[in-house]
Amino acid sequence: MKRCLAFFIILLLIVSITSCKQKEKNSDMNIIFLHHSTGEVIWKGFNTKPSVFTRILRKISPSSKNIIGKKAKLPFLFENYNQEYHKNYLIKEIEFPKASPYGWSNYPYDYYNIWVKNSGDSPFKEEPTLEILTKQYQVIIFKHCFPVMNIKADQESADIDSDYKSLANYKLQYESIKNKLHKFPNTKFILFTGAALVKASGVSEDAALRAKEFFKWVIDEWDLPDDNIFIWDLYSLQTEGGLYFKNEYSVSITDSHPNTEFAEMTVQLLFNRIIDVIENNGTRTKLTGEKLH
Repeated sequence: MKRCLAFFIILLLIVSITSCKQKEKNSDMNIIFLHHSTGEVIWKGFNTKPSVFTRILRKISPSSKNIIGKKAKLPFLFENYNQEYHKNYLIKEIEFPKASPYGWSNYPYDYYNIWVKNSGDSPFKEEPTLEILTKQYQVIIFKHCFPVMNIKADQESADIDSDYKSLANYKLQYESIKNKLHKFPNTKFILFTGAALVKASGVSEDAALRAKEFFKWVIDEWDLPDDNIFIWDLYSLQTEGGLYFKNEYSVSITDSHPNTEFAEMTVQLLFNRIIDVIENNGTRTKLTGEKLH
């Protein structure tokens, strides 16, 4: 009986994975979402731990995460939209960068390091460059983890090649990233404003103020009209005008990951924004994803 069950599970995984690859090949629009833990919570639309059985299966086959256990909400929204409007949009997600060999860091320096400084047709430390990603995907969504908010005081001079988190370094790295993204005009890029930290995480008020200044700069100055880069303003949704991730939206007063209530609310807004960017160049939604009437 156990052997039959194991065989059935393996067969299901093979069929499902093959089906997903076939769908991607024939898709009207291939979309990739690069994220870590906060992004995964929003992708799923909930924040609950999978069962032991589900975790084991996902270790065997990472691509099974959307077919085993509770179904993720964002791809489900795309499936419904495809059926209703006769589209064939396919969205996938990957951890970027992976914990090894590059390291679990996805801050301005890291996108600059992988996509600009070490660009080309070969992966950098097993991470795909833009030259690789843009051959597979027409929409690329990327974000930062919440430590991006812990911005320190500027040093004597800015250094684009430094991973020191300062306003000056962030701005240099962002300008370089923007110039690189503009080299792929046939690809649309959606960038989240940075994920926020809860107040009790230990982030100082000075750092929080610098973060607010940076994300405002990203929206008001860095982001240009009529180009191929679009913003989804996660930071504003998390802080609602304040400096920190609101406690009622976080897992706990000391854990800066979104709770299920926040994930349920924001996954729909992210979906709205992605569809609007694809079909209307982002003109029919606010930066937070609410539809404009």
